[in-house]
Amino acid sequence: MNKLVFIAIFLLFVFSCNSSTKENSESGKKLPSKPIPIDANLLHQSVKALSEVIINDIFVPPVSSRIYAYATLASYEALRYGYPDYQSITAQLNGFDSMPTPETGKEYHFAVACIKAFFTVGKGLIHSPKELEKTENKLYEGLKSQISADVFQRSLDFGVAVAEVIKKRIGKDNYKETRGMARYTPLTNEVNWQPTAPAYMDAVEPYWNKILPMTLENPAQFKPEPPFPFSLDKKSPFYKETIEVYETIKNLTEAQKEIATFWDNNPFVMVFEGHLEYAVKKISPGGHWIQITALAAQNTQADLIKTATSYALVSVSLLDGFISCWDEKYRSSYLRPQTVIEKHIDNQWLPFIQTPPFPEYTSGHSVTSHAAATVLTQLYGEDFAFTDSTQVQYDLKPRPFKSFYEASAEASISRLYGGIHFRKALEKGSEQGRKVGKWVMQKVKIKEK
Repeated sequence: MNKLVFIAIFLLFVFSCNSSTKENSESGKKLPSKPIPIDANLLHQSVKALSEVIINDIFVPPVSSRIYAYATLASYEALRYGYPDYQSITAQLNGFDSMPTPETGKEYHFAVACIKAFFTVGKGLIHSPKELEKTENKLYEGLKSQISADVFQRSLDFGVAVAEVIKKRIGKDNYKETRGMARYTPLTNEVNWQPTAPAYMDAVEPYWNKILPMTLENPAQFKPEPPFPFSLDKKSPFYKETIEVYETIKNLTEAQKEIATFWDNNPFVMVFEGHLEYAVKKISPGGHWIQITALAAQNTQADLIKTATSYALVSVSLLDGFISCWDEKYRSSYLRPQTVIEKHIDNQWLPFIQTPPFPEYTSGHSVTSHAAATVLTQLYGEDFAFTDSTQVQYDLKPRPFKSFYEASAEASISRLYGGIHFRKALEKGSEQGRKVGKWVMQKVKIKEK
C-alpha cells in the first residue's frame, strides 16, 4: 500500500509540474516550458525588495500604489502562460495593449520571465534601481541551475517583452503630465484645507485624479456625499465631530495609542527636537496591505500563480482606491481637525500622530484598506484569521485579526485615535473603499470557466 501511495504521489507531482504540453487559452498553441517552482518565495522576495526601496526612496502613498500595481501586473502577465486556466488581467483593465505570446514550439521557464518582468518594470519606477538589482541577480543565480542557458535567456527575453507592453501604459497614464502641473494653492475659506504644523508641507499629489485608473470608469465613479458644512454652532454635526476628535486625543487609552501607532504608516514623518530636524521613514498604507497580502499567501502556502494573482489584484485596488479618494480630497478640500481645534478651541492641542499634508475628506486609510480587504476577502475567505506581524520592524507588537475587514476597520478608526480625521471621513471612506474593491473583482475575471 505504501508503495502504491508513493507511486501515485510521484505521478501527481510529475503531471502537475510538467508543463511541456500546456496549451495557451488565448492562442490555442502548445507552450512547452520548464516546471514552475511550487515555492512562491521568488515573488515574495521580489516584492519585499521593492517595498524596501520604496521606503528608502520616500515615495508618497499614491505614487507607491502605482509602483506596486505596474510591477505586480508585469509579474502576473509573464507568469500566467505557465497556467493555461488563467486569463490576462491587463486585457480587462483600462489602456493596456495586448501582451506578447511565447513562441510556438520553444521551451520557457515562466518563473524566470515573471521575475524579469517584475524587476524590469519596478526598476523603471524608482530612484534607486541598483538596490533592486541586487535582489534580482541573487534570484537569477538560483534559477539558472534549473534550466539550460538558452531557455533561461529566452525566458528573460519574454519577461522583457511583457515589461515593454506595461511600460507603454506607464507612459500614457498622465503621471508625467502631473509632474509639470502648477503648484497647488490652498483655498482660503475657513472650511478648506491648510498646511499644518510642524512641517507645513505642500499638498501631496493634488492632481492624482488625472491618473488613468486601472478599472474605474472615471475617478468620481464612487463619489461620496459631501462632508459636513463648517459651523461653530455647538449643536451642528461639524462641531460635534470636532469635539469628538478633541476629546478623544485628550483621553486616549493605551490601547488606542497602540492602534494609532500601528496603522500610522506615514512614509515621511518630520521630527523636530530643539534645533534638530530629521525624517523618519516608514511603510506606506498601501505597502502595509501589500505586506498583509504576503502574509495571507504565505499562511495558506499559496503557489506562485495564486501569489502573483493576489499581489496584482490588491495592487490594482490600492491604485484605484487612491485615485477615487484623492479625487474627493481635492474636490472638497476639507480642513483637518488640527486646523479648527487650534484656531477655535485649544491652541495648545496637538494630534497624537502627525497630520499628513493633504485634505481630510475622505480618509485614505479607510478607502484603500477597505478596497484591499475586499479583494483579499474574495481571494482567501471571509473568516480569514491572521496575525499582522508586518510592523515588528518598527518595534510594534503583532496584532491579531479575525478577518481582513476587522483589520481594515481598525486601520480606519486608527485615524480618529490619531487625531487627524473626523468620523464621517472614516465611515464614508470605508464605504467608498468597499465599492472600489468590489468593482475590481467584478471587472477582472482570473480563470476561464
